[in-house]
Amino acid sequence: MNDAAAPDFVAAFLEHLAKERDVSSNTVKAYARDLRQFAAFAGPYLGEGGLSWERVDRAAIRAYLARLSQRGISRRSAARALSAIRSFYAWLNRQEIVANNPARAVGTPKLDKHLPGHLDRSQVETLLAAMQMRAAGGRLADVRDLAIVELFYSSGLRVSELVGVNRADLDLLAGLVKVRGKGRKERIVPVGEHAQRALREYERVRDALLAQAGQRADRTALFVGPRARRLTVRAVQATMKRWLERVDEGAGLSTHSLRHTFATHLLDAGADLRAVQELLGHASISTTQIYTHTSIERLKEAHRKAHPRA
Repeated sequence: MNDAAAPDFVAAFLEHLAKERDVSSNTVKAYARDLRQFAAFAGPYLGEGGLSWERVDRAAIRAYLARLSQRGISRRSAARALSAIRSFYAWLNRQEIVANNPARAVGTPKLDKHLPGHLDRSQVETLLAAMQMRAAGGRLADVRDLAIVELFYSSGLRVSELVGVNRADLDLLAGLVKVRGKGRKERIVPVGEHAQRALREYERVRDALLAQAGQRADRTALFVGPRARRLTVRAVQATMKRWLERVDEGAGLSTHSLRHTFATHLLDAGADLRAVQELLGHASISTTQIYTHTSIERLKEAHRKAHPRA
C-alpha cells in the first residue's frame, strides 16, 4: 500500500460514517481532521515505504499522542483523536484490510476535570431583566434574543439543537419542544412558563417578518434573522457572547454556559441526576455528573466564607 492509496480508505470510512452510521456532520468533520493529521504524522514516522495502515502499530499511535502533547494539544482533543483512530481501525479490520486494531492497546489519555462556567441566579435575573427592557421596544432581534435565552435557560439546549428547532417542533400549549441532539437522537424537553411567554411574543414579530419577506422566507425554522432565514450557530454565539459579557466581562462565559447554568441550577434545587441526564440528552450519566462537582464547589465556597472554623 503506498502513500497515495492510503487516504482513500479514510474517505471510504468517512462515507461509511455519514451514510451508513448516520453520524452527525460535525463528528464526521472532526474524524476527518484527526485522521488526516494522523496520516500526515504516520507516513514520516514509518520511514521508508511511506504510510501503510498495516504497518502502523501501538508504538506509532503512542508516538503520535506524545507529539500532540508536545504541541500543547489538550488531553480531551488527544482522546478524541485516539477515538477516531480506534474507530477507523475497527472499520479497516471489518473490511479485512488490516489483521488487527493496534489502537485498542493504547490507553486513553486521562482527562483533566474542568468545572463548566455558569451564571448564578442573580446573574440570570440581571441578564433577563436587561433583555426584557430591550425587548419591550418590539424590535425583532431583541424579542428573538430574549426568547432564545429563555429557551436556553428553561430547557438546557445545545446551540446546535436550538438553531435546528423547527416551528413544528414547538408545542406551546403543552409546554414542550422536540430536540434533535448528538447522533440525531430526538428527545422531548419541557419549556417553562417564562420561556413560553417570550416565545409567543417572538412568534408574533416573526410572523410579521415572514409576511413581509414573502416566498424567500424560511417558514420551517423557529429562529430566523432579519432576512427571514434560519439563524446560524455562529450568529447565536456572537449575540449571546455580547450579552454575557455585560453580565460578567472577562469571565469567559459562552453560549454553552447557559446550558451549564440550566443543569447546575436544577441539581442545586435537588433534581434527580438521571432526570437531568435525560433533559440534557447525555448518553452517559458520567457526563452529567460533572455538574454535581460544580454544585459541590459552590457549597464549599459558601462554607469557607460563612463558617468560623472553615
